Amino acid sequence: MSKNIAISDDVYRELKREKGDRSFSEVIRDSLEGGLRIEEVAGVGVLDEETYEGVRDDVEELSRGTLSNLDDETL
Repeated sequence: MSKNIAISDDVYRELKREKGDRSFSEVIRDSLEGGLRIEEVAGVGVLDEETYEGVRDDVEELSRGTLSNLDDETL
């Protein structure tokens, strides 16, 4: 599943320069797994308040689903 996100032109150029032959998702995932926060990858203030709230809600929902799946697998 893929999602569209809006990023500023300067962030796009930085991600494009970093990605080489990898996908943008791989670059972002590697950065986040390396301990970076999303604002360190994409920049602070990239998302408007409404989009931020939606993303936060999605992350919370996905986290609950992951924990639920883990619980189901251990039973």
